[in-house]
Amino acid sequence: MNQISGLCYNHAVTRHPMMVISPKERSKMQKSNIVEELDALTEYWSQKVLTEANGQQFKVAKGIGATNWHKHDDQDELFILFSGEMTIGLHSGDVTLKEGDMFTVPKGVEHRPVAEKEAKFLVVGLNITSNKEGGKPN
Repeated sequence: MNQISGLCYNHAVTRHPMMVISPKERSKMQKSNIVEELDALTEYWSQKVLTEANGQQFKVAKGIGATNWHKHDDQDELFILFSGEMTIGLHSGDVTLKEGDMFTVPKGVEHRPVAEKEAKFLVVGLNITSNKEGGKPN
């Protein structure tokens, strides 16, 4: 600990005495375990928002089977595969994702995620896309 101008601080944890965090910002400062959140999901092709940063939502989802062909005119859609295998069907050619792989579908590109067996993944984008317009099967 050092003492400067009557304030004590620790080099490992520096705190600003006047720092005020709004309730909205504080709600973002929650630790999440992505694997536990994925394991807790009960519905396929539905997304759960874990947090938001810089206007992007970080969502967990799992899938088996296929979504309908769809596109997002307002956003790119980033997939990060945590377990299983998933193919992103594209009219220009399929992209197969394995555990640890990441792929971005650019906005406006029609695509269809397919998983023969259960796949668990993180999706990053502007908003929830697991709806009818976002290709969610009935």
